[in-house]
Amino acid sequence: MAIHSLNTVSTAHKTKNRLVTRYLPFLKWLVHYRREDLVGDILAGVIVAIMLVPQGMAYALLAGLPPEIGLYASIVPLIIYGLLGTSRTLAVGPVAIVSLLVATGVGTLAESGSGEYVRLAITLAFLVGIIQFLMGVVRLGFLVNFLSHPVLAGFTSAAAIVIGFSQLKHLLGLAIPSTEAFYELVLYAATNIMGSNPVTVAIGLGSIAVLFYFKNYLGNQLKLLGLSEAIVVPVSRSGPLVVVVLGTLLVWGLGLDSRANVSIVGDVPAGLPPLSLPYFDLSLWEVLLPTALAISFVGYMESISVAKSLASKRREKVEANQELIALGAANFGATFTGGYPVTGGFSRSVVNFAAGANTGLASMITALLIGLTVIFLTPLFYFLPRAVLAAIIMVAVFGLIDIKTLKHVWRYNKADAASMIVTFGAVLAVGIETGILIGAAAAILLFIWRTSRPHMAIVGRVGKSETYRNVLRHDVKTCPHVLTMRVDESLYFANTKYLEDTVLHIVADRPEVKHLVLVGSAINFIDSSALETLESLIKELHDAGVAFHMSDIKGPVMDRLKSIGFVDEIGVDHIYLSVHEAMETLGCT
Repeated sequence: MAIHSLNTVSTAHKTKNRLVTRYLPFLKWLVHYRREDLVGDILAGVIVAIMLVPQGMAYALLAGLPPEIGLYASIVPLIIYGLLGTSRTLAVGPVAIVSLLVATGVGTLAESGSGEYVRLAITLAFLVGIIQFLMGVVRLGFLVNFLSHPVLAGFTSAAAIVIGFSQLKHLLGLAIPSTEAFYELVLYAATNIMGSNPVTVAIGLGSIAVLFYFKNYLGNQLKLLGLSEAIVVPVSRSGPLVVVVLGTLLVWGLGLDSRANVSIVGDVPAGLPPLSLPYFDLSLWEVLLPTALAISFVGYMESISVAKSLASKRREKVEANQELIALGAANFGATFTGGYPVTGGFSRSVVNFAAGANTGLASMITALLIGLTVIFLTPLFYFLPRAVLAAIIMVAVFGLIDIKTLKHVWRYNKADAASMIVTFGAVLAVGIETGILIGAAAAILLFIWRTSRPHMAIVGRVGKSETYRNVLRHDVKTCPHVLTMRVDESLYFANTKYLEDTVLHIVADRPEVKHLVLVGSAINFIDSSALETLESLIKELHDAGVAFHMSDIKGPVMDRLKSIGFVDEIGVDHIYLSVHEAMETLGCT
């Protein structure tokens, strides 16, 4: 009795511990932190910070915000995610696509860069935090599956193009008016390109060349020299820092801001981010909600895809719903410390992984270094050319243009390729938010269309085995008076009419048929509409002198059919465990 009580207490204690560590994942690595993990965490934290300082400033400008907001969004959110996230290598912070969505959603409500604009972006972070946190708590992470990979690839490719062209005004030194129509931006830039600032163009193109060299060639050259991965990774990823330093020194040394009218960042406030509050206005929340939903879904999809990919390489686990909670909490952190919506970045996460990040401590070290930067180093950014930040953005998003996926999907499934193309075109034609909604709707409609005409096969016996296969693909033996048909799809309201019409058509062409065996090996679910259609089909077959039978019905499906009385209606003796059993019973072996 005492032993039983002891075991019960022990089990309850273990359950409680699992529950605590599920919602506080940092306890798994912090309590038993290994000394050998420290070097990797420090190195990764430093390298990601080097990347994030220029990227954070650049992405803030892309969002229409002052550059320091990007730095503010790279401090507290990283600490919170490091504590609550289940991925040990995901690097959270500002990213290009989310920044573009912020600019799209807030740009129509306030003047870019104004105090009102900043507070609206903070409010947007608050709404994103609420949505993601609640989705994680009530375990609704599956909802993001409605954004299929082709739709997401089409969206990111089009968004990358929009982002790239949005930086032309900084790269060319042109005063391009804000517009939501992509074609208007391209047309204006093309017709006014002769008015570009040549010095600004030179700085921008030079920065792009340096960044491409660092990103695509320097790493391989360093490896050929025999340098270790620990040296190659940080050096080859330091391109953004190099162009920031060179661009700043060039403008400062030659006075290009005054002599050549090169646009610079200017004053960046020093000090830690101030406490900030969102708007608590329900009417305003309603206006921002579509953008918040888009950021929540797209940001989470970007985060979870890279987190799972990197975790699988180390045989680690990433818990989807806890990731939503962590990202939601990170956005709460951005809200109250002057930031804007954040999510996991692809390129920074890959660098974090390659640099040796082992735990969430790497993320916290990055946050600490960004904090030191905003306290002591912001005056150094005064002469930083905006063209350099534009170059950083353009090179970062260039890799998002995914032609490879389109070629692959086109060869495999034209319908999926169509949803990708529709999304791509819609984003360019009507805008970011509407475009992704159109893409998601197109994917769902294509799925319904595809499943509304399920593959159906008449099957026969292969030789003397108990295996039954499609008569059009295999040399099989069939029975004239028994029609055995396999349906390769779950039955629901959109496809049961097609099933009914197909069966009745085949039966009408084969007067010798006296029995129909519906093979349900691929049927995972039968909804109420499908059930009603089946009942109607059974009646019509009965009137035509054909008996209805079923085989290979899965347990959960059978349970539902029994509970509603369907099994009793057709007779238990008309349901078989296998096709072979049905054929033996009906005298076809």
